Amino acid sequence: MEGEDGGGSGVDWDSLAEAASGAVGALVSTTVLYPLDTCKTKFQADVQTAQGAPKYRNLSDVFLEAIKKKQFFSLYQGLKTKNIQSFISQFVYFYGYSYFKRLYLEKSGAKSIGTKANLLIAAAAGACTVVVTQPLDTASSRMQTSAFGKSKGLRATLAEGTWLEAFDGLGISLILTCNPSIQYTVFDQLKQKLVRRQTRKNAEAAGDSSPVALSAFSAFLLGAISKSVATILTYPLIRCKVMIQAADPDEDDDDESERSGNSRPPKTMLGAMHDMWNTEGIPGFFKGLHAQILKTVLSSALLLMIKEKISKFTWISLLALRRYLFVSRKRIKSV
Repeated sequence: MEGEDGGGSGVDWDSLAEAASGAVGALVSTTVLYPLDTCKTKFQADVQTAQGAPKYRNLSDVFLEAIKKKQFFSLYQGLKTKNIQSFISQFVYFYGYSYFKRLYLEKSGAKSIGTKANLLIAAAAGACTVVVTQPLDTASSRMQTSAFGKSKGLRATLAEGTWLEAFDGLGISLILTCNPSIQYTVFDQLKQKLVRRQTRKNAEAAGDSSPVALSAFSAFLLGAISKSVATILTYPLIRCKVMIQAADPDEDDDDESERSGNSRPPKTMLGAMHDMWNTEGIPGFFKGLHAQILKTVLSSALLLMIKEKISKFTWISLLALRRYLFVSRKRIKSV
């Protein structure tokens, strides 16, 4: 929108509002579902050894271990780092996605964006996000997979290895940019169809052709469907990344000494796949899929639902800020 400042400030207010709404949604959903995320991550990082069974047979085993050791609040270890990572990643992603989308429409002159272009734009925004937040992602994974009660702070966690090790799993993360690309493309397309259908019904019933907003339930449902599709298609890579970024069990958990066959986590995608294939076979590539779907579907659905509900408030707040800045600059020039 070219409002009162005529775009002279150089700020893309539409993209900024989209990014702020997405970041706040990510912050809330991450905090609410963090204990489930910790259980899921520890379960995925646990690999069966040649000498015996894996430590965790079910997702609930992780939760029961925390209760048994009286370390329930350790299910929140790394929450601060995860929140920082989620806020920054979603802000960068939504800003980049909205900005690239508007830029494409302006340059192409098209009235709407097609599926292929949408995928490319989402992938570009995702790649930018991954490069910026990868060290935080690695640190949060190491904190979550550390033994209960033995997690370290962000600086100490990153200081354990080299700077390059802070980018463990970067290659897989870049490949996984297709995950949000699929998710948000499916969500946008379903949303457009649903909104058009509802607008048409309102026009026929009451003569009101003004655009309608998604209900909380509709946003939740569309978010769940879109994320399920993306998660199932990319899950083997998701587990590989968790294994690569996991904390060294020999350093973090005294109980692991009983599992003498457990070595340091693999550091490459091929190494992780080799470990899964040799110890768990094909089922290993999908170990924890149900947990991943449960967590990511709930998280993404909550994120999109919250984003849809607060986007109007966010835009009004930014509009008020823009007007304030415009008036302030005008007064300064008049003086």
